[in-house]
Amino acid sequence: MTTLTMRPYAGEADLDAIAHLINACEAVDRTDSGTSVSELRQSFDDPSVDKTRNIYLWEDAENKLVGLGRLWVPPADKLTDGFLGFRVHPTARGKDLERQILAWGEGRMREMSQERGVPVKLRSSSRADQSERIAILERSGFTAERYFFTMERSLSQPIPEPQLPEGFVVRQMQGEQDIQAWVEMYNQAFIDHWNHRELTVERMRHELKNPYYKPELDLIATATDGTFAAFCHCRINPEDNKRNGRQEGLIICLGTRRGFRHRGLGRAMLLTGMQRLQAAGVEIAKLGVDVENPTGALRLYESVGFHKAFTHISYFKEV
Repeated sequence: MTTLTMRPYAGEADLDAIAHLINACEAVDRTDSGTSVSELRQSFDDPSVDKTRNIYLWEDAENKLVGLGRLWVPPADKLTDGFLGFRVHPTARGKDLERQILAWGEGRMREMSQERGVPVKLRSSSRADQSERIAILERSGFTAERYFFTMERSLSQPIPEPQLPEGFVVRQMQGEQDIQAWVEMYNQAFIDHWNHRELTVERMRHELKNPYYKPELDLIATATDGTFAAFCHCRINPEDNKRNGRQEGLIICLGTRRGFRHRGLGRAMLLTGMQRLQAAGVEIAKLGVDVENPTGALRLYESVGFHKAFTHISYFKEV
């Protein structure tokens, strides 16, 4: 068996090797999840990421990076879940490395459980067409819990004109002066959703620093009293588009806060976001949705022409 060495993430010097590993996996898996050093840097600099304890690397005898485990634990007073993302180089798969990474994730969660005195779950995910990854998760005691669709829609087809309810206006996010109200609206909009984790002002500030963040694609519907009632946040990633040879835009999140639902705000904001992406030259709009979303989001997306591109499965394991 090949001798492997595991070590913690060492910072900037590791980014190139991590990007190379992820892109080597992407060349085989084709899950539209390639990356670059700049994208990794932005992701790892998220203030909720514990880079010293929750990102680990596995190298072979020649010091080549062949495995990556990244654990994200939502910032909260009471720890309950950890989300494990992992990659194994195609040449190192099926040789016990996947089990080692999952065991590391479980060990970290046990440490956190002992530190805080609460029971925890370890979560991970797979695309539904990744049969080998699914088999590894299930052999390791993970259970499928929830299904999500990635949906897409051609913007070359006509987009219905948004019909904003009377008394509401749409404007773009205005940076720091809006951040507190935006975060409050976001948390109110998703409070009913499965496994919702509170967004913090600190994490939203990090999002605003994303090099591809554009205020004109971060839209807010306000009521007559100025209340932030609904939102549609979109992004265009030119690096991703160059890698994939497509001109796509992502609707990162769409939501309507409690007390303002069932008035057509969600549909109006979705259509407005699609128009903004179309005006920016996007050919395909994509988004993700919980299949069992309690607010009827799946029906909304289908009603304006989105269709399923593929399915993700969320797995969990009691630790």
